[in-house]
Amino acid sequence: MWVTSSPTTVLTPTAVALGNFDGIHQGHQQVIQPVLSFSESVKRLDRIHATVVTFHPHPQEFFTKQSRLLLTPLIEKAAQLNVLGVEQLVLLSFDQALASLGPEEFVEKILLKQLKATKVSIGADFCFGRQRSGNAETLKVIAAKYGIAVSIAPLKNLDHDRISSSAIRHALQQGDIMRANQLLGRPYRLIGKVIQGKQLGRTIGFPTANLQLPPDKFLPCSGVYAVRVHRCDRGSEVDLSAVPTLRGVMNIGYRPTVDGTTQTIEVHLFDWSIDLYDQTLVVNLEAFLRSEQKFSSLDALKTQIQADCDAARRLL
Repeated sequence: MWVTSSPTTVLTPTAVALGNFDGIHQGHQQVIQPVLSFSESVKRLDRIHATVVTFHPHPQEFFTKQSRLLLTPLIEKAAQLNVLGVEQLVLLSFDQALASLGPEEFVEKILLKQLKATKVSIGADFCFGRQRSGNAETLKVIAAKYGIAVSIAPLKNLDHDRISSSAIRHALQQGDIMRANQLLGRPYRLIGKVIQGKQLGRTIGFPTANLQLPPDKFLPCSGVYAVRVHRCDRGSEVDLSAVPTLRGVMNIGYRPTVDGTTQTIEVHLFDWSIDLYDQTLVVNLEAFLRSEQKFSSLDALKTQIQADCDAARRLL
């Protein structure tokens, strides 16, 4: 998939799915699908590039001047869009110039001149233009003047629940992995490189892989999770279409039993003893097992980890 932040290197003409797309959840997929279908339907007659256009940094970061943790940091977002079949990801630089554009100016300068859009798809809650003065219907009216068709996705699932990144974040904070995964349409995942840890797990019979994640990755609540994992060989690209082949448990937390002071993400894989250092793991969260707690001794911790592993094996 082609990824660009420069207007001069955009592949045109385009069919555009427009939004922030943090999470690439089921609602986002409803926005993206019309673009994929349109591009496929016209490719025999013309070359229309199925394109996702998003904002970088996130508009909330620009306005609040505070960094924002993301469900899908850029590398993960691009990989997930590639799995869906998107041909191009365009990152619009969200700066004062872009924030100052009125709705009509946005359509003329961005959609027409830069992207040469022939079709646009958005969510029902989409807002754009200076001070969010334009909405989905505004875009539909303005785009029609230029012959651009606009699709508006409802952003709801079959149970008529509203699907949003905020709802997924809330579910992850509550340890409601089933709910988060339902809204995503896939397991929430952590992708990171295995780095050197303190190797305490080996001394109690449960060796762990310590993951280094992107600094802007949103983490669920601290605790123990049942996980499915697939690993990427050293130097290979992350393949999100690969089927997880390993099972295990993951702990997110500060390791209070051993007086830990920094947060770690540690994965213990069942029936696996080969060195994983410098490899990348894609960890799919399947279930929340329990909250993090401090135990009276290492023996008590070991007993609980064994119980966690037994519970995870049954679930997985």
